[in-house]
Amino acid sequence: MADVNPKLSTPTDLNRNDTRSAADALNIALADCYALYIKTKNFHWHVSGPHFRDYHLLLDDQATQILEVTDAIAERVRKTGNTTLRSIGDIARRQQIADNDADFVAPDQMLAELREDNLKLVEALRDARERAEAANDTATSSLADDWIDQAEERAWFLFEASRKA
Repeated sequence: MADVNPKLSTPTDLNRNDTRSAADALNIALADCYALYIKTKNFHWHVSGPHFRDYHLLLDDQATQILEVTDAIAERVRKTGNTTLRSIGDIARRQQIADNDADFVAPDQMLAELREDNLKLVEALRDARERAEAANDTATSSLADDWIDQAEERAWFLFEASRKA
């Protein structure tokens, strides 16, 4: 990440050199959140079958939660004196969660893929939390705990919704 433009300088008691590693990890998690949000909305729009209504509502709720996290992550990066994502291209360069452009995905495959993607997001958030702790950035570490819990809950709900009777 390039040095922050002086016009974007943010007052903080944290050392920006120390927080840069955490900001880089948060930007990866943020890119993954956007990729996961789009994939979740894609599956929400294209789900079909006997559990349509349940899955449609579940995926919409999850997409809303993911989108809410994006702003909190980006603002945390800025509060530490760093910069965040600027474009779809920037997201594409950083995301670790793969897109799904298939014309049709069976509902059980949708749930399984989103479950695994949420668990990948947990890994990215744990990495960001560890880097924040190394930078003595307790606020980022604390927030990451909540984001991790939310992603784990989404993975759990997707797992339970995909169980066969």
